[in-house]
Amino acid sequence: MAQELDLTHLSGWMKDHVPSFAGNLTAEKFAGGQSNPTFKLTSGDQHYVLRRKPMGTLLASAHAVDREFKVLSALEPTRVPVPRAIALCDDDAVIGSMFYIMEHLEGRIFWDPALHGACSGSVQRTARCFGMTALRAMLHPVHGARGDTHAPRHSSSG
Repeated sequence: MAQELDLTHLSGWMKDHVPSFAGNLTAEKFAGGQSNPTFKLTSGDQHYVLRRKPMGTLLASAHAVDREFKVLSALEPTRVPVPRAIALCDDDAVIGSMFYIMEHLEGRIFWDPALHGACSGSVQRTARCFGMTALRAMLHPVHGARGDTHAPRHSSSG
């Protein structure tokens, strides 16, 4: 068991719900994070990310991994760069709470919200700021990205 994950039950579920799953599952919990436990899963040469609700008593609207899954799925056909949402499991019996699987993408993770150490000079800071602005521009025409309560859907009207 990899820190709160029952790999035997998870493997059985993935075999039925994740088309590229090859068995021999291993898991590594990401350090840090804000609220929902997140794991890097490896099966052969495939890598995935699992996000789950934490264990214990939760507020009904808290830790809505199903909402995360719906938002990622809705953003996939847009220009917004998001990992592909693969499968959602709402059966707590599998690993003890609701979870979803998404593709794993290589990249840098900035755990510090202030981005200390993320940029070594003004060129990197400028590039990062332009990148964040470009991402906001991609989000702008997506219905739901401006605080609407429903899952985003692409809007051609902007």
